[in-house]
Amino acid sequence: MKITDLLCLQGIDMNGEVANKEEAIDHLVDLMVGTGNISDKLAFKKGILAREAQSTTGIGEGIAIPHAQVAAVKKPGLAVMIVKDGVDYQSLDSQPARLFFMIAAPVDGGNIHLETLARLSGMLMDNDFKENLINASDAVEFLRLIDDKENEIVKVKEETDGTNYEVLAVTACPTGIAHTFMAAESLEAKAKEMNILFKVETNGATGPKNVLTAEEISKARCIIVAADKQVEMSRFDGRPVIITKVADGINKAEELLSQAINGNVEIYHHQGDKVVSSSANEGIWRKLYTQLTDALSKILPIIIGSGALISIASLAASYNLFGIKQIYDSIWLSNSYILGITVNGMIVALFAGFIGQAIASQQGFAVALAGGAAMLLNNMYLQNMPSPGILGAIIAGFIGGYVVILLQRICRKLPECLDGIKPTVIYPIFGVMITGVLSYLISPYVGSLNQTISVFIGSMDIVYKLILGVIVGGMMSVDMGGPVNKIAYLFGIAQIVEGNFDVMAAVMAGGMVPPLAIAISTTFFRNKFTLTERKLGCQNYLKGLMFISEGTIPFVQKDPRLVTLACIVASAVAGGFSMLYNCGIRIPHGGIFVLPLIAHPFRYIVALLAGSLCGAVIYGFFKEIGEE
Repeated sequence: MKITDLLCLQGIDMNGEVANKEEAIDHLVDLMVGTGNISDKLAFKKGILAREAQSTTGIGEGIAIPHAQVAAVKKPGLAVMIVKDGVDYQSLDSQPARLFFMIAAPVDGGNIHLETLARLSGMLMDNDFKENLINASDAVEFLRLIDDKENEIVKVKEETDGTNYEVLAVTACPTGIAHTFMAAESLEAKAKEMNILFKVETNGATGPKNVLTAEEISKARCIIVAADKQVEMSRFDGRPVIITKVADGINKAEELLSQAINGNVEIYHHQGDKVVSSSANEGIWRKLYTQLTDALSKILPIIIGSGALISIASLAASYNLFGIKQIYDSIWLSNSYILGITVNGMIVALFAGFIGQAIASQQGFAVALAGGAAMLLNNMYLQNMPSPGILGAIIAGFIGGYVVILLQRICRKLPECLDGIKPTVIYPIFGVMITGVLSYLISPYVGSLNQTISVFIGSMDIVYKLILGVIVGGMMSVDMGGPVNKIAYLFGIAQIVEGNFDVMAAVMAGGMVPPLAIAISTTFFRNKFTLTERKLGCQNYLKGLMFISEGTIPFVQKDPRLVTLACIVASAVAGGFSMLYNCGIRIPHGGIFVLPLIAHPFRYIVALLAGSLCGAVIYGFFKEIGEE
């Protein structure tokens, strides 16, 4: 189905006048209702807002594509609005949106909304085409421009069918929607400009499209992989490959294509499925860090879930809720507590497994999981044997993952007739045996080291606790999601497993206050901030309370030294006060939503306020007045 088939004149407003995002959505919904595609206006709007709550559909470059697939849609359709001067839509690049497409899809419409979104994202990467749409004289010309562009794309595809491509590419982003196709379109447009025969495969939400064939791969001079998630890499073994971020596919298309054509590209050697990284020549420490953080993102929901089950049961008993004095007075609370404890006991093995998976895919997960379990054997069967904890999980995970990699390299020399039994017999059997034995043998030493650290932290006097809180809190703002931040966060999680819940509380406080400090600063030092900055600052109140630090990024980009300094001070103060007040939490995320489960919640609020105010004063006092 063509995009023009989804449009009608009644659903296009070439001179929209709206003041904010809410008005923009309301007007687009009204336009959609006018097309006759909607049976229930309120239900459709609810679907649009639910999608916006996940993440903004303002994809940047002045474009917004809100969409919903709900029962209130009778048939698929598009509504269009153009706001000549732009309106703040909270877009990813923080720039005003001028061109709006709203997509409505019925629940039985399959993936039509994703396919339409993908095609629109790709077409709108052509800046001249986008500007022509915005400046179209009326809706009829707007429809003609869309139709001409679609016909041009079809013609180019027909002309390139059967061609021996010089450069191939694969694009993918975590959500598999806008940026996947924006990168593809950017590379295609630049390749056409540079007269390069080019083909790109997109790994979107609906699966791979325009898939590269084995023949095309074998004949191409180079393959560009612009991806932020795992893609199938084994097919590129022995070929020149550039591995980079999906954002580089959008912003550095010419640079990537020039590198591909010039031939200064290393040969890729496949070593098991992997999540591609931003550098094909990354150092060993960067590689280990990437593998560790990938595993951390997977184990986090499990830790949050088990911590919540235990905390809710403990809270109910502590406050004698519903007349319950002990956890085991209620079957529901006792089951909640036991389930939480049971899942908590699996964290070491699972975390090890996820690390192994990041290194060597499914075989790595199985082998490393066994290694993590082996780490716990001495603790389970011998009295007074300390648990290796998260430290043991990390060691077992890396042992298991790289044992599989080693076995894969050794087995390359085996006859091809044995390829079928390598992943099903050789890797799991020998991998589990080797990893299990090694993990079991070193577990007493790892357990002793882990116990020494946890006991030292648990028995610190007030001065050392204050210092530790200042350090881990401040680390959360050093690089905002970078290695230092992740080390502090992982350390907090490790101490949850050891029962030192105050460390995690300090870490979370350190992560919550940077957005809050910026928000307070934009409120009380209004004259120093532009209108856009003040709007972003207001959003940071909610982001800070939810322990989401991304709201600081636009401010860090504009004034990295001052904002980073203010945030570090804010985080250090909040972390220090949190430790000083003996605040503790079993759950490593959630922000204000887990406040009732924090030990000494009112003291925790004081810690957050103290840190936020310190950071706000530093930032607001030293900031130069911004220009509108």
